[in-house]
Amino acid sequence: ISCTWFLNIIQDDFMNGKIDLDSTIKLLEKLHMPFNLAHVKHVFKKTVDKRKIHTINIEDFRAIYRAIVHRNEFHDLFCAYSQNCKNLTDTELTEFLKREQFKTEDAEITALEVILKYEPIDEVRKRRQLSFEGFIRYMSSEDCTIFKKEHRTVYQDMNHPLCDYYISSSHNTYLISDQLIGPSDLNGYISALLKGCRCLEIDCWDGSNNDPVVYHGHTLTSKLSFCSVIHAVDKYAFAASDYPVVLSLENHCSPKQQEMMAQYLLNILGDKLLTSTIGDTVVTQLPSPEELKFKILIKNKKCGTIEETMLRKGQDSRGETGEVSEEEITSSEDETDEKAPLRKKSGSKRKSEDRSSLPPRKKAKMKKMKVAIELSDLVVYTKSEKFVSFEHSIANQKCYENNSIGELKAQKYLKHAANQFVSHTSRFITRIYPKGTRADSSNYNPQDFWNVGCQMVALNFQTPGISMELQNGKFLDNGGCGYILKPEFLRNRNSTFNPHNVGRYSKPISLSIRLISGHQLPPSNLSKSNKADPLVQIEIYGVPEDQAKRKSSVIKSNALSPRWDEVFCFTIQVPELALIRFCVQDEISLVSNDFLGQYTLPLLSLSKG
Repeated sequence: ISCTWFLNIIQDDFMNGKIDLDSTIKLLEKLHMPFNLAHVKHVFKKTVDKRKIHTINIEDFRAIYRAIVHRNEFHDLFCAYSQNCKNLTDTELTEFLKREQFKTEDAEITALEVILKYEPIDEVRKRRQLSFEGFIRYMSSEDCTIFKKEHRTVYQDMNHPLCDYYISSSHNTYLISDQLIGPSDLNGYISALLKGCRCLEIDCWDGSNNDPVVYHGHTLTSKLSFCSVIHAVDKYAFAASDYPVVLSLENHCSPKQQEMMAQYLLNILGDKLLTSTIGDTVVTQLPSPEELKFKILIKNKKCGTIEETMLRKGQDSRGETGEVSEEEITSSEDETDEKAPLRKKSGSKRKSEDRSSLPPRKKAKMKKMKVAIELSDLVVYTKSEKFVSFEHSIANQKCYENNSIGELKAQKYLKHAANQFVSHTSRFITRIYPKGTRADSSNYNPQDFWNVGCQMVALNFQTPGISMELQNGKFLDNGGCGYILKPEFLRNRNSTFNPHNVGRYSKPISLSIRLISGHQLPPSNLSKSNKADPLVQIEIYGVPEDQAKRKSSVIKSNALSPRWDEVFCFTIQVPELALIRFCVQDEISLVSNDFLGQYTLPLLSLSKG
């Protein structure tokens, strides 16, 4: 039957006896099977090279189809459950779903759904059976991806206060290359928003004709008009997610141009812009992502309290300014601090708890900064507050005040005051940003800061590499909406969680990964013959105790269908924080490998089967 079905689909294309490469590709598309162009070209070339002609006959096409589509590992699995090795009956398929795919409930119903959805041969479908062709289509489908189906939509409780979530955040979003001479581009904002990023950074400076501009100050990066950035945000803010967007303003403008900024924000964003509190004027806790759906929040310095802002509602504040004191700084908050040399440790051991209150390395001069009241009043739940110490925050900070801490300073706190860091992030939104010396837009490892509950771990979205792969993998969770509920032990204000010593917070699980095979892997950049010597590295990122890397063996000269059949076992102490990364490499020599591809996802989003 399968043979007749196949011939019925393809025979018209062979009316003239033979077809070329383009027609082969069109015909494969007609059969609805995913294929990689480079591999099809390679198999086609191998077929025709023997005969020195550039066309193939119907039997050749069948052989190419089998080479690309009929995977041995699928056939082994199919025959393990099919008595006749031709079709799976609905009961055989049910058995497969229970035993291999861990379908505990409604397996019988699922089996019928699979047959109706994936069986291409009418006759087999009517008999409520699944042919090998149908089985391949099911195994290659979305239903069999490793990422849990239920995690592909928003499934978490979105009614907690904002500070209870990890928030997808970008650093210097306007840059699409390096930090010193590269271009600023609206596409930086558009692509970040389309990836579900929820916190964007906008560096604002005085422009000509009283029109503020966006660029990396004191560098040669090109300039964008503030107005065009806000138009882009207005258009794309909710393209990928309904949940609130935070515009983190790094504001270097004069009061006059700050008023222009306020006008642009109000006029362009209209109702999307959050300009007053939700419900009570007296704010005792932050609102939830659910309450702030389709809203854009401004994060900036603010004069006075929310209550004072609300009393001013409806008054004309044009020309009015207030003062906020802040440290004399270079380009990003507390970067002077960041670059200052570390003092040598004195012989006597300091108590680790006190490290968080260490005085700044250099005594920074305080200066008054003028803030236009019109702009200040647009800041509601995200008021930027200079970070002094964890003790100072607990004693003085309001729930709607948040801090930005540079990566180097934050790393010191991680090392010497992790408990206090966790206590701080359970109360206040904390943003981490890359150190100023990363002129090439490189990134730090975000996992370290997620481990202590930092909500906004800002990365250079334009720079590919492990950091962004971890970021993209983590935020696949919860439907890719850009907000992920933190584990309970990072939300609880009385938590004593410490990533360096998890103790009673450990809920160990054992993870067993069976690496079976690869299929149509991208051929190595360095290979003329479409071959690679692939190996897979399985990596766990999480608390330090859970970090692990394991390598498979190398399969020589096979990018089309390498087969490993190896099992890897891990014990994970804090599964709620763990990510798993599969990295496929081509072994070039004993000392170096070429990157072929990777996939990262949260450990708890792994589907069994």
